[in-house]
Amino acid sequence: MFKNRQKAGVCYHNLAHTLQIVEQVTKMGSYYRLGKTESEDLFFAAWMHDVGYWEGDPVGHEARGAEIAGEYLTGELGLSAERVGRIKSLILSTKVPQNPQNLLEEIICDADLYHLGSEGFLEQSLLLKREKEYSEQREIPLIDWLKQTRDFMLKHQYNTDYAKMIIQEGKEKNLKFLDAKIREMENDKEDNFRGKKKDKKKSERGIETMFRITSTNHLELSALADNKANIMISVNSIIISIVVTVLIRKLEEFPNYIIPTFMLVGTCLTAMVLAILATRPKVTKRTVNKSDVQSKSGNLLYFGNFHELSLNEYKEGMHALMEDGNYLYDSMITDIYFLGEVLAKKYRLLRKSYNIFMFGFVVSVLSFLIATFFFDSQQY
Repeated sequence: MFKNRQKAGVCYHNLAHTLQIVEQVTKMGSYYRLGKTESEDLFFAAWMHDVGYWEGDPVGHEARGAEIAGEYLTGELGLSAERVGRIKSLILSTKVPQNPQNLLEEIICDADLYHLGSEGFLEQSLLLKREKEYSEQREIPLIDWLKQTRDFMLKHQYNTDYAKMIIQEGKEKNLKFLDAKIREMENDKEDNFRGKKKDKKKSERGIETMFRITSTNHLELSALADNKANIMISVNSIIISIVVTVLIRKLEEFPNYIIPTFMLVGTCLTAMVLAILATRPKVTKRTVNKSDVQSKSGNLLYFGNFHELSLNEYKEGMHALMEDGNYLYDSMITDIYFLGEVLAKKYRLLRKSYNIFMFGFVVSVLSFLIATFFFDSQQY
């Protein structure tokens, strides 16, 4: 019957479990020196106490099992109605929470939960978990299952002196094992949570470091561009001053230097204007108003945007900025982006200034040499 009717998904309440219960009731029956009829009735009840799992859900399997047993014992074995009634009562007594009414019921109830004190407790408990998942079509977290098992074991009490003497000690060891396993899993879970928090903090620190380094680099590049522009302005100013104060007065005597002189002045003047444009401060016209602050769409980190706000409006906006991480990061990103645009414009103008100065100065010097060696001032 087990071979033909046992469901594959029922991996705990199966033949192996049944054989274990049969073995335990046999041992307990010998311990209590039961008569032949009582021992046989326990034997039959042990064999058929879980056959209700063959048909239907786990709920109510004891009642179904008792009916299957009654039909078989009456029809196949021809037992008396009295014995069949007693065997059915033994099967029904295994329903949790157990409430045995006599010694035979106490024996089968203790035998049915023998695994709580056995060495194979964890393996059988996990089989029971898998079976429950199969019947309920859902996954049960291991730590939840272990806690449920521990709660059940704490509420459960063995009934017979035999179980209290032989099985109880193993049950207490298994309870200690469960407690340790649950603590270990909870600590691991807490460590993982702390690890995630640490990772999050590391991530936040990494983001802050990125923004700080990027802003610092942009400011340093801006200062470097201003220094280069100042050098260009100073050099060209000196050259133009010398040309204006010294060379232009001599052009009447040396008319062959007129073209080179104007080429040099034009080169220096153009290069200096581009350098001045690179350093000229520019304030954007995009201003933030109160509605922008409320909608968290304005950049409050750049003075050119918020200078028209009142102090209270600016405070309100800054508090909203500090409370909303996305708004804060967006503002910082926007600020860095526009700072980058300014830098790009500075360096474009500086590149043009240096190129014009370099090529213009070379051409101007060559023109002075040509005017000196190939053109006599008396020809003009």
